[in-house]
Amino acid sequence: MTRGGEVIHEELIGPGGDGKPRHSTTLLSEVERAVAAAGGWEAVGLIAVGLGPGSFVGIRIGLATARGLAASTGLPLAGVCTLGALGRAISERITRSGASSPPRAGARTIGSLAVLDARRGEVFAALYSPAGERLWEPFLAAPAELAERAAALLESPLAAGSGAVRFRDELASRGIDVPDDSDPLHRVAARHLCALAEAAGDGGGGERLDPIYLRPPDAQRWRERHDSQRAG
Repeated sequence: MTRGGEVIHEELIGPGGDGKPRHSTTLLSEVERAVAAAGGWEAVGLIAVGLGPGSFVGIRIGLATARGLAASTGLPLAGVCTLGALGRAISERITRSGASSPPRAGARTIGSLAVLDARRGEVFAALYSPAGERLWEPFLAAPAELAERAAALLESPLAAGSGAVRFRDELASRGIDVPDDSDPLHRVAARHLCALAEAAGDGGGGERLDPIYLRPPDAQRWRERHDSQRAG
């Protein structure tokens, strides 16, 4: 929850004791806590929601919840690419520091490389300019493929996100700068989702309210595999 760019309430919902996500059981209660911190629903002007890429189930839960809240309150709803929110955080870091410490001699930071762990040994990624312009559309790739593509840039990007942490060695081997694992820059923050949603509401564009999956859900893959085995 933000107001005028200032964070009023922000909460990270971690996994439960069994290691599984808890969004389906805690999301609405956390939303109500955020709304209470703002002064009630009458003080809310816009609902922001992350569209992915990410977990198929997580994206569906978040988008369905946001749509339900928008319908029941009459508030406008803005969708934001999760990679875009991460890219905004990286760009802010670059702006504050003036530049990252480029690992390649004579290189400068071209911008923000947002990298999320897509599981199955793959990553979701997108590249943004220091001004926040999307240079690469979100895509799914193997870490080595991403590293090769980023290494071909004339200037080195600053990479962050869960995928950058998990596949640090592959990225670093091609001269891509990744902050320490403990750096909060690797976490997608609600404040950046809100900032992009507000920009969209002010005429800054924004995403359609379509989920960004980038690949079919596991259930579809399992069904196709099962059908193929039966046909064989």
